[in-house]
Amino acid sequence: MSEQAYFFDTYAFFEIIRGNPAYGKYRDASAITTIFNLAELNYGLKKEAGNEKADRITDKYFPLLVEVSAKDLKEAMSLKIKNKKLSIPDAIGYTTAKSYGVRFLTGDQEFKKMANVEFVKK
Repeated sequence: MSEQAYFFDTYAFFEIIRGNPAYGKYRDASAITTIFNLAELNYGLKKEAGNEKADRITDKYFPLLVEVSAKDLKEAMSLKIKNKKLSIPDAIGYTTAKSYGVRFLTGDQEFKKMANVEFVKK
């Protein structure tokens, strides 16, 4: 990816959807994500907004999906063993972002001091 691109984790998706001004500049950024993050997003949206709205919003992000390699999956689970506070989708997303050469966009505290992270908090 030539322009500055990001991996949107679930935290970033929620902040963009909610219109957090701190995430405004990422709204139209080139981005990728995994099916795991979209599953987590869809689940959270269904709890907050109901099935129909959650599915409609989630559908909008399907074009951002990238494949997760076996190598990334294994590396992610090693990362999760070391940092038990990470969710499985976020651990996979982090390693996938590194593989695709993009920054991992999040506001999750666990990632604040990690390499290759664009940490944005309200």
